[in-house]
Amino acid sequence: MDLYEERVLNTCLGFVPELQDAEDLAQDVFVDVFRSIRSFRGDSGLSTWIYRIAANRCLGYLRQQKQRRLFLPWSRGGEEQALQVPDIHHPGVALENAERTAVLYWAMKQLPDNQHAAFVMHKVEGLRHAEIAEVLQVSVSAVESLLHRAKKNLQELLEAYYKKKY
Repeated sequence: MDLYEERVLNTCLGFVPELQDAEDLAQDVFVDVFRSIRSFRGDSGLSTWIYRIAANRCLGYLRQQKQRRLFLPWSRGGEEQALQVPDIHHPGVALENAERTAVLYWAMKQLPDNQHAAFVMHKVEGLRHAEIAEVLQVSVSAVESLLHRAKKNLQELLEAYYKKKY
């Protein structure tokens, strides 16, 4: 746990920017690791296996959240709504403006799960394409495609958001 605690927390923060939620998810990841360590076959590296558990746990959490409340941050029933700016504590976040960070996280949540996972692992965690391919159990070219589509989708989402806002 000492070796992977910070990396797992950072991965969770890439999916869920609220520190308390990310800490809870990271704890759940290590519970999952403890419960299933006997099933680890060694087909991939231990870190890859742990990343896979973390990504799956976070994606499951996000799916639950989407089922609970589906909304657009800038409109609900025709009324303008202020974007909720979460208290973000991610050490890798380089944006100076908390609202822009919140909008980026909102846009990332709109991505399909596989694009979201690939984007977080590459841009937030700095994993190489081959490492992401192992975690997601896809080919390297599939990872490249996922990242390309994620960037394109993020660009479209962010352009639409800022056109609507300004």
